[in-house]
Amino acid sequence: MQAKALEMRDVSVVRGGKRILDRVTMDIDAGENVAIIGLNGSGKTTLLKLLRGDVYPYYDEARPYTMRIFGENRWNIFELRGRMGVVSMDLQSQFGMHTTVREVIGSGFFGSLDVFRGMSVTPAMEERIAARAAEMGIDDLAGREIEGLSLGEMRRALIARALVTDPSMLVLDEPMTGLDIVMKSKFRRMFDILSGTGVGIVMITHELADIPASTRRVVMMRGGRVLADGAKEGLLNSARVSEVYGADISVDCGGGTYSMRLGGSAE
Repeated sequence: MQAKALEMRDVSVVRGGKRILDRVTMDIDAGENVAIIGLNGSGKTTLLKLLRGDVYPYYDEARPYTMRIFGENRWNIFELRGRMGVVSMDLQSQFGMHTTVREVIGSGFFGSLDVFRGMSVTPAMEERIAARAAEMGIDDLAGREIEGLSLGEMRRALIARALVTDPSMLVLDEPMTGLDIVMKSKFRRMFDILSGTGVGIVMITHELADIPASTRRVVMMRGGRVLADGAKEGLLNSARVSEVYGADISVDCGGGTYSMRLGGSAE
């Protein structure tokens, strides 16, 4: 039987009396690549927070939920973050501007926002920091403070941070936001290479063009619910994407990359 990285049955998140996630059921196999798409407010970010342990499921006595991460019902948050690397826009803004690239990457060992006094970075950790920086093409920036880094450079530092503990799963929250078309193409290729190493990549995005060619499965969310879940080729068409986004959208595909635009008749 295929090992599961994530198992969710009837999982809800309630805030202020409103269901932000509404009885979501979803499985993700170990090493599987999945794109989770939908409008802002569809529940994608809440799903990320649920995976990180920032929020917890709502307990409904009438319909109890099941949620397992890496096969466990209960987990230590710090151990979990070592097995699940997360790259998100909100994380990027939380580092101090005088933090160096090396410290950003090294903080991944501690689940912190810097390498603080009292945290011991071992020689083995230093080797991992250097190796991940080199893999991301930012080894020449290791001593630089993050103030003044380009978006692409900072995003690479955060990906190196997420990978420094050799996680089983890499969760990417809108990883291409703010990047130009050339850098987006480079990042897609980079994610394709990473997926070939056995790391499962879960990408949360509202842009079809962000989805790497190696990602075969798409989960569509709307209003806190899973609207559709299946093969990319079967779901990324004008009719289904228009349904998710609540607008008349035309979807095109070229060279394994999808794109969308407003207007045109849904197919």
